[in-house]
Amino acid sequence: MISVLQRVRQARVEIAGEVVGRIDAGLLALVCAEQGDGQPQADRLLAKILRLRIFADEAGKMNRSLQDVGGGLLVVSQFTLAADTRGGNRPGFSQAAAPAEGERLYDYFVTQARAAHPQVATGRFGADMQVHLVNDGPVTIPLRIEP
Repeated sequence: MISVLQRVRQARVEIAGEVVGRIDAGLLALVCAEQGDGQPQADRLLAKILRLRIFADEAGKMNRSLQDVGGGLLVVSQFTLAADTRGGNRPGFSQAAAPAEGERLYDYFVTQARAAHPQVATGRFGADMQVHLVNDGPVTIPLRIEP
């Protein structure tokens, strides 16, 4: 599974002008399931996201995790993270999980996130979403969990 994390001061997802997910300070996690991914990869990705030390401690060093600071987690599905741009100018997405499998893993990831963390908001799988954020830092971290 692939994720791009953005440390945010605030973030929200809108669909057709309606806010469907919103957090204050925390992490925006763009998430993509690839072919061959399953629940073990989703579990490992979630554990990494919750424990990644990218928030400042009292000395200003990135030494605290999302769980340490009690921040929000906004999870947004984004199959385009699996883009293959090696050939030509049009990205290919053949490595992304099939839509039904991608949705199943996204739903599983969200369920596990809600069980493990008190503040979880989401977008909607497969929807045309507008994501608004104030990137804090800016801090943007790519993650990949291999099958």
